[in-house]
Amino acid sequence: MGTDKKILPKRIILMRHGESAGNIDQGAYATTPDHKIPLTEEGRAQAREAGRKMRALISAQSGGACGENWRVYFYVSPYERTRTTLREVGKAFSRRRVIGVREECRIREQDFGNFQVEERMRVIKETRERFGRFFYRFPEGESASDVYDRVSSFLESLWRDVDMNRHQVDPSSELNLVIVSHGLTSRVFLMKWFKWTVEEFERLNNLGNCEFRVMELGAGGEYTFGIHHTEEEMLAWGMSKDMIDDQMVRVNGSRETLNDCCTLQLDEYFDLLDATDDEE
Repeated sequence: MGTDKKILPKRIILMRHGESAGNIDQGAYATTPDHKIPLTEEGRAQAREAGRKMRALISAQSGGACGENWRVYFYVSPYERTRTTLREVGKAFSRRRVIGVREECRIREQDFGNFQVEERMRVIKETRERFGRFFYRFPEGESASDVYDRVSSFLESLWRDVDMNRHQVDPSSELNLVIVSHGLTSRVFLMKWFKWTVEEFERLNNLGNCEFRVMELGAGGEYTFGIHHTEEEMLAWGMSKDMIDDQMVRVNGSRETLNDCCTLQLDEYFDLLDATDDEE
């Protein structure tokens, strides 16, 4: 009894795929299905370099009793460009460091429809900007809110994996989860995780090719960007001052100090309420 203690990941790292053929030529989507768009040679090189940086970061920052025994578990989108990115990233890690890999369909790219004619997609994306990026649904495709729903389901599964130790982590090891996915999917993941509003989501800039962002477990048991990333970096990502302040509180704050009831949004809806129950 007492041996089934939950082993929380030390870090959750979100990574976008490397440069793809579609990133340099939008016309590629007119003849190649989105899920088959390959990486360019530059994209492969970006992924290898990102793998080296990721391994160096994990190795340098791992400390304490479990630090020397750090391990990595990967989740990857089933698209060709993400799978190839992971193969190149993986060259930086020894076999004993990698616990496993799971291909996860729910973290795939937003569906934009089938073959995408460049001129038509340009008009559609202009319409999306007028309508709103989160709720606009592409003809024959998805909206970001649709992506939110499946990413929410993925997060539930991820936590079941953690709760049941499906990663098969030795208690003496430090676990790092790496999610190799897509730009919008990663932003939606963060929206769900940190309970950001639609307006806060729409502030966010996309990740660059092979850019990765590191959420680390803070001293109070909350995940935060504030350990590995500066306030200037987060500002460049499009985060507001309130969003950044929340990240910095999470470095040492607990659920109690953060107040998990989303009080940050109270003033938006109840700004005219009296401060007390005094009817006089």
